[in-house]
Amino acid sequence: WQAVLEEAKDLSTKGKNFEGIQKINNCMELFETEVGSSGSKILKEPLEFLKEFMGKMSPEQKAAAFTMFSTRGDLLSSLGATKRAATEYAAAATLQPDDQETSSKRAKLEATAKIEQDKDGKVPVSVLTGFLGSGKTTLLNHILGANHGKRIAVIENEFGEVGIDDKLVKGGSMAEDENIVEMNNGCICCTVRGDLIAGLKKLIKNSRKSGKILDGVLIETTGLADPAPVAQTFFADDFVQQHMRLDGILTLVDAKHIVQHLDDEKPEGVENEAVEQIAFADRILLNKCDLVDSEEELKEVEKRIKAINEKVPIKRTVDSNVEMDFILGIKGFSLDKIIEMDDAFLEDSHDHTHDSRVSSVGIDVPGELVQQKLNDWLSWLLKEKGTDLFRSKGVLAVKGMKQKFVFQAIHMLFANSMEGAWQPDEEKRCKMVFIGKNLNREELTSGFMQCMAKS
Repeated sequence: WQAVLEEAKDLSTKGKNFEGIQKINNCMELFETEVGSSGSKILKEPLEFLKEFMGKMSPEQKAAAFTMFSTRGDLLSSLGATKRAATEYAAAATLQPDDQETSSKRAKLEATAKIEQDKDGKVPVSVLTGFLGSGKTTLLNHILGANHGKRIAVIENEFGEVGIDDKLVKGGSMAEDENIVEMNNGCICCTVRGDLIAGLKKLIKNSRKSGKILDGVLIETTGLADPAPVAQTFFADDFVQQHMRLDGILTLVDAKHIVQHLDDEKPEGVENEAVEQIAFADRILLNKCDLVDSEEELKEVEKRIKAINEKVPIKRTVDSNVEMDFILGIKGFSLDKIIEMDDAFLEDSHDHTHDSRVSSVGIDVPGELVQQKLNDWLSWLLKEKGTDLFRSKGVLAVKGMKQKFVFQAIHMLFANSMEGAWQPDEEKRCKMVFIGKNLNREELTSGFMQCMAKS
C-alpha cells in the first residue's frame, strides 16, 4: 500500500481527484487487510474502524492512516462531497488530535456546510423519541461526549424529579436555576422542567450573548406518549419559528423487544405508543441489534417497522452508536426530503388491508388544485380526523400559483409555505402523504380529487 499511497498523494496534488479517489480507496483497502480488518470498513465507517483497530496499530501504521484519511478528505472535498470529507478529517483528527492543519480544514468545511445547510440561519432541532430502555440516554451520552466537532444542545424535556442531570453530566456541576451545563466538547446539556418554549428561547438568547453558534438542538421526549406535542412547538411560537426549524423526528427502537410492544393489546381508547413513535419517525435507529439472535429476526423487525412507516430510513446500531449526519441536519421537514422520501411510495397501487393499525396513504396525480376547495377540505379533514392523522405532508400545484405549495401537519396543527417555482417544462403534479390510524384510502383519495381544477 505504501507505493499506492504515494501515487494517490501525487494525483491529489495535481488535482486529478477522480483517479486519486480510486487510488486512495485501493490503498486503504490494502492497509485495512494488513491491520486485520475486512469488508472495506475503513472506507464505509472510518470512525468505527478506528475504534476497533487503532489500539492494535504500530506508531508507523497510525501515521500512515492519518495521511490516508487526510488525503481522502482532500480528494472528497475537491469533488464537492463535503459531508463525507468532514468524516475523513474527523478520522484523521482521532489519530492526531493536535494537528492544526486538519483542524482548520474541518472548520472550513463545517463553515461552508453550515452555509449550505441553513441559508435561513435557523438552528435545526431534532426530536428524539423511543420506548423506555431503547437506548436514548446512551445516545445522548454519546453525543455529549463524542468528538464530532459540532456544538449541540441537548434538552431533556423532563417532567419528573430526576433528569439526565445525574447520569449524563459526568463531572459537570449543575447550576440549579439554570440547568444548563456546557460539556467539555462544547455541547450543552440542559433540563427543561415544564415549558419547552421557554427553554428554547433561553438557548437562543444564551447562544447569541456568548457568540457561540449552535449547530443543532436535540430534544429528548422522556415518557411522552408521542412526539407530536413537542414537534408542534415549532408551529406554535413565532420566536421559536424565526430562529429554529424542526429538522426531524428520530425514534430509537429496541430490536429485541419492539415486536412485543407493537403486539401489545391496549384497552379501548389507549394509544399504543410504540406504534405512534414509529409512525412519526423521519429516522429510525434500530438499536441493541447485538441482542437479537439471527439476521432473519432482524429482517422481520424491519418488516414490521416498514408496515407502519413504509419509507423511513432505518439504521442498525449497537449501544446507540451512530454518525451525527444520520440524525442531525436531515431536513425531514423540508421540500427535498418530502419529494425524495415519497416518490417511490406514492406510486403504490397495491391494496392496503383496512385494519385498525397505523398505515400510510399516498396520492400522486397530475394537474392543479383549486385553493379554496383545498383549504375547505383540509380544514374539515384536520378537524374531523386530526386525532387519527399523525403526519400529513404534501407538495402541491395550486392553480394561479407560480410556486410549489408545501403543506405539513401534525395532528390538527399545520403549517404551509411556498418553495421553489415550477419550471416552464416541469409537469405540475400534486403529491400528498397521510400517516395515521384507521385511514380510509377511498375517502382520502376521493376528497382530495374533488379539490382538483377541471382541466
